[in-house]
Amino acid sequence: MGTICALKATSAALALLGACLQPAVAESNKFFIDGDRLVYDTESPGATEDKGIANEDVALLLALLRDNPELKVLQLNSSGGAVYAAIQMSDIVVDFDLDTHVHGDCDSSCVTVFLAGDTRTMSRGSRIGFHQIYWAADNIEAYYERERAENGWSTPFEFAEWMYLDTQDEIYAHLRYMIDRGVDPAFAVETIRNPHAEMWRPYRAELLKAGVLTE
Repeated sequence: MGTICALKATSAALALLGACLQPAVAESNKFFIDGDRLVYDTESPGATEDKGIANEDVALLLALLRDNPELKVLQLNSSGGAVYAAIQMSDIVVDFDLDTHVHGDCDSSCVTVFLAGDTRTMSRGSRIGFHQIYWAADNIEAYYERERAENGWSTPFEFAEWMYLDTQDEIYAHLRYMIDRGVDPAFAVETIRNPHAEMWRPYRAELLKAGVLTE
């Protein structure tokens, strides 16, 4: 958790970032190019060590798109992963005017990236899954210990007060984003109904009616 940050950088900084990341892009086993389509598959057999959406994927996506202007579609197969990485990736997808396509599963924070597409489609037999945002207890403890001095939290209760407010801010931002991307507000509310362990996978007709799929 924490404050949601948009991807911000000067043109010069992004150019330097892209230049420095060329070897990493070449070695990535989550991305590959197929014509005008960039495939992002975090569940491939070669991605076992860092499955899911990860922070380093943000810079890789940016570098690939800058180096390959012919790319028009981002194809997704992912169980989700780092929430803030997905938010940053969605900013990039919007900025590059990409379409998005699900081939396989697109669950959890993958949906954030998917909704950034101008045209949003899904192959037959694929699925899109929603659940509540989740923050594990050990990660909460680690965050508290790491940030308590800087934020002036003298007790866990003061941290809990901050977390309660921050959680509401995040849920508001999440729902606002979905609605801004054309998702029906009532459907958006339903996407945060199920706990982390209970994925909600609506049928294709529901996704089309709600504006998650555009065609």
